[in-house]
Amino acid sequence: MDSKLANITFYADDPPALARFWAGVFGYPEAEWEEPLKRELLATGLTEEDLAARGLAADPEGVGPRLFFHHASEPKSRRNRLHLDISATPGRVPSHAELEAEKDRIVGLGGKVVRLVDQSWGPWPEHYYQMQDPEGNEFCLQ
Repeated sequence: MDSKLANITFYADDPPALARFWAGVFGYPEAEWEEPLKRELLATGLTEEDLAARGLAADPEGVGPRLFFHHASEPKSRRNRLHLDISATPGRVPSHAELEAEKDRIVGLGGKVVRLVDQSWGPWPEHYYQMQDPEGNEFCLQ
C-alpha cells in the first residue's frame, strides 16, 4: 500500500490565529474543535488549554490539503526547509492582474510580500511572489 499525505503541519506561536490565516488563503471555513471530536479529545485527558494550543484548517470537501498547527517551543529563527507553492488560479497560469489581486487579498489576510520574482529558469518564465504568512513562514504565490 502506498502512503498518503495526512497533514501539512506548522509550528506556530499562535496556532489558532495562523490556522485562521491559512483557512482564509484557501477559502476554508474557520475550523474549531467541534463535537464529537472535542468531547473525545477532552475525554483522553487533554484540557481546553491543550486544544487552544493547536489549530486546524481543513477543506470541507476533503480535496485540498489539511493543515495542522502545533504550538512552537521556540521562535522561528531561520528560513523554512520546505514551503508551499500556492496557485492563484488553479489549473492555469494567472494573468498579471489576477496574480496581483490574489496577492492583495492574501496581504489583506495578514500575509507579507518578500519580493516579486520575474525571471526565466531555462526556457520557462517565472513570475510569482515570494511571501510570508503572519509568523514568517515562506510560501510562493504563482
